[in-house]
Amino acid sequence: MAAAPKIFDPHGSPTPAKRRVNPWVIAAVVSLAAFMEVLDTSIANVALPYMAGGLAASVDDASWVLTSYLVANAVVLPISGWLSVLFGRKRFYLACVVIFTVSSFLCGIAPSLGMLILFRVIQGAGGGGLQPVSQAILRDTFPPEQLGTAFAMYGMVIVLAPAIGPTIGGWITDNYQWRWIFYMNVPVGILSLLLVSRLVEDPAYLTEQIKKLRGHVSIDYIGIGFLALSLGALQVVLDKGQEDNWFYSPLIATLSVTFPVALVLFIIWELTRAKPVMDLRMFKNRNFAAAAAMIFVFGLELYGMTVFTPQYVQAYMGYDAELAGMTQMPGALLLILLMPVVGRLVRKIEARWLIAAGFLLSALALFHVTTNLDLQIDFYTASMYRVWLSVGLSLLFVPINTASYVGVPEEKGGQVSGTINLLRNIGGSVGISMVETMIARREQFHQDVLSAHVTRARQAYRNVTSGLSGDLFHRGLTPPQAAAQTTWRIYNSVITQADVLSYIDVAWLIGILCLVMIPLVLVLKRNKPKAAVVSAE
Repeated sequence: MAAAPKIFDPHGSPTPAKRRVNPWVIAAVVSLAAFMEVLDTSIANVALPYMAGGLAASVDDASWVLTSYLVANAVVLPISGWLSVLFGRKRFYLACVVIFTVSSFLCGIAPSLGMLILFRVIQGAGGGGLQPVSQAILRDTFPPEQLGTAFAMYGMVIVLAPAIGPTIGGWITDNYQWRWIFYMNVPVGILSLLLVSRLVEDPAYLTEQIKKLRGHVSIDYIGIGFLALSLGALQVVLDKGQEDNWFYSPLIATLSVTFPVALVLFIIWELTRAKPVMDLRMFKNRNFAAAAAMIFVFGLELYGMTVFTPQYVQAYMGYDAELAGMTQMPGALLLILLMPVVGRLVRKIEARWLIAAGFLLSALALFHVTTNLDLQIDFYTASMYRVWLSVGLSLLFVPINTASYVGVPEEKGGQVSGTINLLRNIGGSVGISMVETMIARREQFHQDVLSAHVTRARQAYRNVTSGLSGDLFHRGLTPPQAAAQTTWRIYNSVITQADVLSYIDVAWLIGILCLVMIPLVLVLKRNKPKAAVVSAE
C-alpha cells in the first residue's frame, strides 16, 4: 500500500487524503475506459465500407458514423469539469461509463444507418466525459512528485489508441464482423464500472464544492446551447468539408458561418456569467494559454500523421488496411517504452525544456520524411517514419499537461483537463482535415506545374516518348496503340508524382508548425520539477 498522498488546498495547509488503494491501481482503472473511448475515434474508420454494405447505405452516408461521434464528444469535453461539480465527479464518471457501454451495445445491434448514427451520438456524449475526468482523477490521486509518471501512463493510452485503432478495426472486420468493433466495448465498460464504483472516491475539496452548490444550482442552458452549436458546426465542417468540396456545399458554407458567430456569442455570454459552464478566464493565465496552443498542435501532429503514412502506403504501395495500420505499431511500441522515461524526466527537468526538445525532434522527424518519401519506400522505411516521430511525441504529452496545471487553483483542475482534452481533439480533427485537404489541393497545384514541363517543346520529353513508344512497338503494339499507351503512362506518372509532392508539402507544413511552437516555451512559467502542478516561479 502506497503512502497516503497529500491534497494541496490553495486556501490552507496540505491535508492527507484518505486512500483505500494504491494510486497506481486507480490510474490503471481510469485509463481503461479512456483507452476504449479514444480507440473509438479511429477504430471505425476502416469499417465504413462494411457498415455501408451491411446497412444498405453509401460510404458517404456511412461517414456520418464518424462525424456524429466526434460532434457529441466535442460538446461534452469542455463542460465535463462543470458537470463533475454539478453531479459529483464519481457519479458523473460512472454515468459516462454506463452511457458509453450501453450505447456501444446498441451500435452493435443497430438495424439501420439512421439508428447507428443516433446511437453513435449517445456514445460520443458518454465518452466525452471519460478523458478529462480520468485526467482530473489522476491529478487528485497522486502527489505532485509522482504526477508526471501518472500522466505518462495516461499518455500511453491517449497516444497509443488512435495509432492502433485502424489496425484493430481492420483485423476485426476482416476476421469477424464490423459490429464487433462496438461489442468489444461492452465487457471493458462493465469491468470499468465495477472497479470505479469500488475504488474511486471524490476528493474532499470537490465534496465541499458540491455541498455548497446544493440547492443553489442553476444550469446555464444558453451557454451550453451556444457551445454545442459552435463546436458541433466546427466538427462537421472539419470532418465533411473536403468530402463535400468545402464552400461549394450549402451545408458546409452555412456551418462555416454558424461556427464563428456561435463562438463569439458563447464567449460574450460566458464572460458575463458569475458561474460559467466553461471558465474562459483561464486563458488570461499566459501559462495556460501557451499550453493550450501547444496541446492543439500536438493533437494536429499526432492525428494528422496517424492518417498520413497509412493513407500513403494504401494508395501507392498496395497495402490493405491491416498492413497499413501495422506501419504504426513500431512507433506505438516505442511510445510505450519512452512514456515512463519522460514521466521520470518531468521530475528532474523543467517541463518547458522537454516541450522544446519534443517539438524540435518532431520537426526534424517530419523534415526527414520530406527528404526520403518516394514511390520505392518499403515497410521498414514507412514504419521508421512513425518511430522517429514517436521520439518527439513522447516528450510532449506529459510536459504540456504538467505545464497546463501550473499556477491553476486545485478546484479548477476539472476545467483545465476538459479544455486541454477538447483542444487536443479539435487539433486532431484539424490535422486530419488539413492532411486530406492539402493532399487534394496541392496535388492539383503540382500537377499543373509538372504538366507545364511535359510538352513536345522539351527535348527530354521527346526522348522519353520516343524511347517508350519504340519499346511498346517492339512488344507488339501498333504505332497508334504505342503512342496512346505512351501518353497514358506519362500522364499517370505526372499524377502520381504530383500526389507524392502533395504528401511532402503536408509533412513540411506540420514540421514548420512544430518549429513555431518552440519559442512559445519562453512564455511558460518556470516550474519546480518535483512539485510541477502546485508551484511556479
